[in-house]
Order: sequence, then C-alpha cells, then structure tokens
Amino acid sequence: MNGPHDLGGQMGFGPVAPEKDEPYFHADWEKRALGITLSCGAFGAWTIDESRHARENIPPADYLAASYYEIWIRGIDKLIERHGFATRAELLSGHAQQAGAVPKRVLKADMVPTVLAKGGPCDRPVETAPLFVVGETVRTKNFNPATHTRLPRYARARTGVVEAVQGSFVFPDDNAHGKGENPQWLYTVVFDGAEIWGEDADPTLTVSIDAWEGYLEPA
Repeated sequence: MNGPHDLGGQMGFGPVAPEKDEPYFHADWEKRALGITLSCGAFGAWTIDESRHARENIPPADYLAASYYEIWIRGIDKLIERHGFATRAELLSGHAQQAGAVPKRVLKADMVPTVLAKGGPCDRPVETAPLFVVGETVRTKNFNPATHTRLPRYARARTGVVEAVQGSFVFPDDNAHGKGENPQWLYTVVFDGAEIWGEDADPTLTVSIDAWEGYLEPA
C-alpha cells in the first residue's frame, strides 16, 4: 500500500540526519513500548506482516507526527482491539471491563532471553526452481495495492540486475492478510542511481532491494 511509511525518494521531508551516538531508547516509556510489543506478539494471534500493516494504516498526519515507538504502540492498539484482547474503551481507560480473548501463549520474564535468541525465522521451502538467476536483468512490476506489500514505490517499474538469490521465504503480501505463508523465492536486485532518480542522480550510486519473485518479470 502507498502509505506514509513509504517515503523512499519523496521530497519535502528534509535531509536524513542520523543522531551521533544515538541511545537505544530516548525515554523509559520506549523500553516499555518495546516490551509490550514483544509480549503481545507472543500471543500468537497475528504475524509480523499483519503487525507491519497495522502500523501502515495509521492516518498519515498521525503517522508522520509520531515517534518510532509511538507508531509501534498505535499499531499494537489496533491489533489488540482487532483480535478481541481489549476494547477501545478499555485501551483508553487502562482498565479491563470484560473478559477478552485468551492468548495462545504468554511470554514470561524468564522466557525472554531464549525467545529473543530463537527469533522468528521466515525461510520456507518451495517446490519450484527460481525463475531468475544471478546476473539476469529484470523489471519490477508497476502496481499500487491497497493491501500490504514490501516493494517500495520508488522501485516499481524499474529495471535492475539480480545480484543474489537469497532463498525462499514467507510472502508478506499474503501473510499480512491471513492468506497463508505462500513462500516465494527472494532476490537481491541492484539498480543504478539514474534508473531510480533519473538523469540528475549521482552516477556512482546504486540501490539494492530484496524482492520476492512475484514482484519481478523478465526485462
């Protein structure tokens, strides 16, 4: 979807200015935001792709005015309400008013190191061979879905070269909407600067993206 999260190449937002020696957290509440997000994710009610889509659906003015962890918390609010763990009134009041959905599992403090170390691998086997090979010229498709996608706007309808075949992984465009994992081959595709930004681009620049097979077609 073309939402406020997809800012690659957009003008008017000023330069990227990384903070020198930036801390992991700028305030204590951000630590809690991370903890709440991980704990709620452990419920087993939604996928990482659905959680990304929940953040993307935040109204643009609210999204752009929010900090990183504010966006996370607003996304979690949506998911908790959607899956019946709490109502909007309960989230606003901070108090339970009725019995909610029961999580499949609960992440307890002593489980955190093991769960974080395990991570959430999303590589999956597929029965078909990859359609593209390293060195092949490909073109990304030009689409503007209302649903979740991991193909950024700036890289649509662009011609690049396959740099690596990364393996087969869960297809997020389907997984975000409960349509199953439907794994596909994933490729690293490299584009030169002029292909992305036009004739004014720095000719020494290249941009690489990881693109699922469904995003690509032969050039």
